Amino acid sequence: MKILMVYPSYPETFWSFTHALKFISKKAAFPPLGLLTVASMLPEEWEKKVIDMNVTPLTDKDILWADYVFISAMVVQKASVKDVITRCRTLNRKTVCGGPLFTTGYDEFEGMGVDHFVLGEAESTLQPFLDDLARGEAKHIYETGDRPGIENTPVPMWSLINLKHYSSLSIQYSRGCPFDCEFCDIVILNGHIPRTKGHEQMIAELDAVLDAGWKGGVFIVDDNFIGNKKKLKAETLPTIIKWSKEHKYPFSYFTEVSINLADDEDLMQMMADANFDRVFIGIETPNEESLKECNKIPNKGKDLTSAVKTLQNHGFEVQGGFIVGFDSDPATIFKNQITFIQNSGIVTAMVGLLNAPKGTKLYHRMLKENRLLDDMSGDNTDFSMNFIPKMNKEALVKGYHTIVNTIYSPKHYYERVKTFLAEYNPPKIGKMSQFKFHLIEGFFKSVWILGIRDKGRRYYWKLILSTLFKKPRAFPLSVSLAVFGFHFRKMAERLQLEDTDDFTASNKASA
Repeated sequence: MKILMVYPSYPETFWSFTHALKFISKKAAFPPLGLLTVASMLPEEWEKKVIDMNVTPLTDKDILWADYVFISAMVVQKASVKDVITRCRTLNRKTVCGGPLFTTGYDEFEGMGVDHFVLGEAESTLQPFLDDLARGEAKHIYETGDRPGIENTPVPMWSLINLKHYSSLSIQYSRGCPFDCEFCDIVILNGHIPRTKGHEQMIAELDAVLDAGWKGGVFIVDDNFIGNKKKLKAETLPTIIKWSKEHKYPFSYFTEVSINLADDEDLMQMMADANFDRVFIGIETPNEESLKECNKIPNKGKDLTSAVKTLQNHGFEVQGGFIVGFDSDPATIFKNQITFIQNSGIVTAMVGLLNAPKGTKLYHRMLKENRLLDDMSGDNTDFSMNFIPKMNKEALVKGYHTIVNTIYSPKHYYERVKTFLAEYNPPKIGKMSQFKFHLIEGFFKSVWILGIRDKGRRYYWKLILSTLFKKPRAFPLSVSLAVFGFHFRKMAERLQLEDTDDFTASNKASA
């Protein structure tokens, strides 16, 4: 049996880091971890090939090689998914579709000729499909509400991709989040109770990445890495710390956590000792009423700026997700978001309009209130919303424009980097050599593009020279942040242009 596993392309978004990756000659930020894991769950004797369309074009020859084409995707990849399915149908190749996009909305693809949907988590639904396929009795849909343990999930098959194309690799430790935010679909996909891998599994995962020849950043893709603090502190982090010391710290780690990490001194220290240097946190909003509205429990009643600075003091670069469009948002929310982002020193601040993913509590509330519109795009930074907001839509989009154009302008962006570096306490672990050679190409490109050609070049040089002399251990990070800023500005300019074009077209159509 020949299996082609296809990971559809992402549109160019803030999250794609397209413009930043060019500085270091990489094609994608992360590999298709889900498909590589599924590949390890397929019969060993089957032939397998992975095409990540963000790295390599999908050809008709690739499709015709296969007996079955497996497709996994998220909502933001929907347009590419439809193209892949159509091509497979045209070339008379059977398709098997799974992953978050199909688990929450497979019905949208029912008329496209998909042969099999394997929904939910592969640990529950893949083997029944494979058993039926072997008997020639494969059904159209496989789904279950089970939350399987992941103690026996195999190590991803890294040999199926070229690691050199990626800026970071990915592994998974847990699934699920103990919180229940109204707009979040994580609990629908993965449940409330965090399910974790054992320490022996984590060692096997780390060994596999190292054996594949990787050194550098590793993204632990958990919904909330600190969802089970007790096991994390008693077993998992001590294992990672010990392994990292024994192997001379080949990886730095970054992951997603909730803001209550800042309340746990021991946990922060252990993560720093394990070589975690970045965390993404859903800050969402500085407006307390909006936090109550969306049930953002860990953020409610908390001094969020102080919590962010605590994490920065412990050696973490805090990346933040922010949302506007809550029913409780006041007219001042746009100014308040800008002020918070600037004062907190959250350099990578991903601000988006609120959307209601299928199946979430917000989705059902909007449906009940007759406010639901079309399906969401999956990119909450593209000025689209899939429900009618309480705030005037034109005022909301205009305010969102103001946030994006302000925080990504050279002046405000570099000011934020300066604020962050003033709080940032670089870890003492010897990591500079790990990144020095990796960043050298990016540094020289940044000198030319950001230091000579870019309109914000004077801010670039102030940052580079100041960091070099005042905080040299943070110099590689300062270069990276400058490069990220270039990507964010490019995306802000593009979205501004696209939104203007859409507005012009809308006016012409209504004339």
